[in-house]
Amino acid sequence: MRVAMFTETYLPSTDGVVTRLLATLEQLNRLGHEVLVLAPDGGPPTYAGARVVGFPGNPFFLYPDKRVIWPRVRTLDLLRDFSPDVIHTLNPTVFGIGAILASRSMGVPLVASYHTHFPHYAKLYGFGYLSGAIWTYMRLLHNRAAVNLCTSEAARVELVRHGFASVRVWSHGVDLQRFRPLPADPAMRLRLGGGAKVPLVLLYVGRLAAEKQLERLLPLARRTDLRLAMVGDGPARQALEATFAGTSAVFTGNLHGDALIAAYTSADAFVFPSTTETLGLVLLEAMACGLPIIAAHSHPSHLLLGEDEAGMFYDGDDTSALMQAVDALAGSSELAARLRAGARARGARHGWDGPTRQLLGYYDEALGLAGAGAGTPHLASGGSGAGGR
Repeated sequence: MRVAMFTETYLPSTDGVVTRLLATLEQLNRLGHEVLVLAPDGGPPTYAGARVVGFPGNPFFLYPDKRVIWPRVRTLDLLRDFSPDVIHTLNPTVFGIGAILASRSMGVPLVASYHTHFPHYAKLYGFGYLSGAIWTYMRLLHNRAAVNLCTSEAARVELVRHGFASVRVWSHGVDLQRFRPLPADPAMRLRLGGGAKVPLVLLYVGRLAAEKQLERLLPLARRTDLRLAMVGDGPARQALEATFAGTSAVFTGNLHGDALIAAYTSADAFVFPSTTETLGLVLLEAMACGLPIIAAHSHPSHLLLGEDEAGMFYDGDDTSALMQAVDALAGSSELAARLRAGARARGARHGWDGPTRQLLGYYDEALGLAGAGAGTPHLASGGSGAGGR
């Protein structure tokens, strides 16, 4: 199969969309499929056998490291030369409009995938009054696709409620060859501890951004019997460093490759305060490494962790509940061992092979709809149908 992918984010940016894209490219290449990626420039021109064509853009004011790319006429020439069987647009916002136009112009079926709750983020950034308009815009784009994908059953239910049509769940995955239990690295543990040897190291990995709600962890950072290590970077880093000034919080910046694995395997627990995620791939990475999770209640997190198999939950706005969860884990080696085993067992279920074969099935579905004459994009604000898989 020949697949053309439009993505609004690409290397060197690191986020859940890029992680999923790269893993999918590796799997599609392994299975013998050809892929053309249209993406922001600045990353490698090829990845896992796929040609990547980069386009310049303008910095997005909320995320200076992300760029807004406007649709280009050149994309249509590239697609005609490549002659794809299906076009897939990831997180369509602006650049993805080009995928929609190309699909209509060429008569190639379109698949769209929803990865980021932009309407929820608008509220956190002080633009809550725009949430309704954002839902309308996102629905307008997505309902031009024959098949819409999302990353969890919780997200599917919400998208259906907002009028998205033909919504399917594209299951999550993690690289189980890389993310696996390993002995703690003494040097990395010392780094996560800010140079001090402490009995408990709590880890967060991900973007440092408002939607991650990291200020909820401030009470933890004020404790002297543990260290809170934040791995990652993002637009809120400077503000967070100011907020956490005078505490024991450690900001490492981005870690990649073996250093990231060492961070996961050298900490005692993973803390996840966000309730705005459509999935939370970092949870899968932590679980695959056998790291117990302490997560704020959210439907996607419950789906990943189970009720009490891989971690503990707390009310995201309840500081005392967070402290109780941390103290329970620190005070019971038996509990810690059980959660480590549960995290690894649940994480090990989620390799990338299954989600990629599932994705190919959705491509076949889109092709089948087009062949049957039923692949006409939904118009206006959208449709009510949505069976999930």
